[in-house]
Amino acid sequence: MLTQGVPTQYIRVLRELYSGFTTKISPFYNEVVIDVKRGVRQWDTISSKPFSATLENVMSELEWEDMEVKVDGRQLHHLRFADDIVLITPSISQAERMLADFDRVCGNVGRQLNLTKTMFIENGQVSDAPFSLSYVYLGHELNMANDLAPELSRRKRAARGGFNSVEEVMK
Repeated sequence: MLTQGVPTQYIRVLRELYSGFTTKISPFYNEVVIDVKRGVRQWDTISSKPFSATLENVMSELEWEDMEVKVDGRQLHHLRFADDIVLITPSISQAERMLADFDRVCGNVGRQLNLTKTMFIENGQVSDAPFSLSYVYLGHELNMANDLAPELSRRKRAARGGFNSVEEVMK
C-alpha cells in the first residue's frame, strides 16, 4: 500500500487492527476459535482495497506493453474485475508467457494463482486453442447452452464434500 501512496499511519493502523484477529465457528454447537493468519474480515468496508492495491502492484511490475491487442480502438493486454483477470492475447504462446510472468510476480508478493480456476477461452478466430464451453464465474457455473443441470450437480458435489469434511466432528 505504501507504493500506492497510502500514508504510513494508515498502514500501521490496519496492521494493528488485524493483528491477533480470531474468528469463531460453531459446527454442530461446538464453538471453535480460529486464529486468522492473513486476509481481511469479510464484509469489512476495506476488504477489497488491500487486494486491489496488491494486484495493482503486481500489474505495475509486469512488462506487457509490447503484448497489447487492439480492442475497440484501445490497446489492451488485460481486463480486471475484483479478483478476476482476463488476459487478452493474439496467441496461445503469448498467453502462456503472460500467465507465467503473472504467476512469477504474484509469487514475489506471496500470492498464488489458483490453477483450477485458470482457463483459456477462444473467440472463434483462433483455430488451435483449447477452449471450454463452460466455466465457473463468481461461484456459478456458466455454459454456452445456459443449462442449469451442471451447476446444480456442482453444488450438490460441493455440499456433499463440505458435509464429508466435518463428518468426524458429528460422530
